Amino acid sequence: MLFSSLTFLIIFLPILLVIYYISKDKYRNIILFIFSLLFYAWGEPKYIFLMLLSIVINYFLAIFIDKFKSKNNKRIIMILAVIFNVSLLFVFKYLNFFITNINSLFNTNLGLLNITLPIGISFYTFQILSYVIDVYKKEVSVQKNIISLGTYIALFPQLIAGPIVRYSTIEDELNNRKVTYDKFLSGVKRFIIGLSKKVIIANNMAMIADTIFNSPSVSEYNFLLILLATLSYTFQIYFDFSGYSDMAIGLGKMFGFEFLENFNYPYISKSITEFWRRWHISLSTWFRDYVYIPLGGNRCSKPRWIFNTFIVWLLTGLWHGDSWNFIIWGLYFFVILMIEKLFLHKLLDKLPKFINWIYSFILINFGWLIFRVENVNTLFKLIKNIFTFNKGNLYLEIAHNYYLIQYLPFLLLAFIFSMPIIKYLDNKITNNNLKSIISNIMLILLFVTCIIFLINNSYNPFIYFRF
Repeated sequence: MLFSSLTFLIIFLPILLVIYYISKDKYRNIILFIFSLLFYAWGEPKYIFLMLLSIVINYFLAIFIDKFKSKNNKRIIMILAVIFNVSLLFVFKYLNFFITNINSLFNTNLGLLNITLPIGISFYTFQILSYVIDVYKKEVSVQKNIISLGTYIALFPQLIAGPIVRYSTIEDELNNRKVTYDKFLSGVKRFIIGLSKKVIIANNMAMIADTIFNSPSVSEYNFLLILLATLSYTFQIYFDFSGYSDMAIGLGKMFGFEFLENFNYPYISKSITEFWRRWHISLSTWFRDYVYIPLGGNRCSKPRWIFNTFIVWLLTGLWHGDSWNFIIWGLYFFVILMIEKLFLHKLLDKLPKFINWIYSFILINFGWLIFRVENVNTLFKLIKNIFTFNKGNLYLEIAHNYYLIQYLPFLLLAFIFSMPIIKYLDNKITNNNLKSIISNIMLILLFVTCIIFLINNSYNPFIYFRF
């Protein structure tokens, strides 16, 4: 079920809110847990049992880690927990990819498994791992109430597409949370902003990007049309994913939770290093705390530091999917970051900020081209078309330009709202009453616009379902 669906907006959410708020505090986790399972089962009923199995096993593994006094026993259980969770992720997300490459490399004919990717498995697996590891490190207390732990793992606002919420972030709120009128209203406003990003901007950017990239003749296209598709996808993935994160944060507030921010205007970055401090913050910090630092981080020799960074970006690419383009994408950013940190950082500090922004934005866009085109052969053809200024098929160019021109105003909107312009204007208005009136009117108009778009069955894909 999508947050940007009429089923969620008109049926699921209102019913849940009514039941949640008329219930006593002691029943609210049970209600959230049950509704979160229903939310997940709506799109993936058979894999709800996989998530429940994961919750139960990790519940007991964490209990054992806390119970044992021997450090060796604790370490063994923690390692078993890591093996179990990573194995589930490997089997359901990567095993067929591994078998396909073995067949290709050794000319074998191993059969593929008839399995599909469980929605959100990468997100909830990383949450479970962070919980168990933090219990082992004594950074959080073990959760002895399995319903409370299940609520943390299955909590529907962040279940299928993040942000990756650490247990430590909401440990106290699981059993001690209060929702004030102001907090609830703040959550509603944040949800509407996220919904607007998704429905009004991301969906229309998807129309341009998908029309071009999904065409069987895409490798014949003009380099300008490829650049248009790449730029559209750059904004699609940002407004799609940051919009979802906004909706998740807003929904969290409605139920008394405070999730951490996941995006901070990443497209204003002046370097790729800065970009990864602003983009998908919960994933970046997860890899930093649970992979990079345990490997030694940068407190080691330079070759070892480079190796540690390489592992992080290899895993970051793999985390996004079972395809070589994701691995290439991860290593692409590894190479750029190494060049920045080893050679370019002093130069970037001296250059004008606008030049730095252009440099970063071009590299970010090129990275999203790699990310979007899963067929590596097609990817290389498109890159060739860009750098050789390929003129492509004139008939196809005219046909698509005519079709896509209606979406160009949305491209302009995407560019404008990827910058902190609203934040800037908000700070300029000093009259709080006027600010509140303008804000409320705009939010109502945005929500009505979103409903109109959804009623008209506008294109409504969701990128991060596959992760």
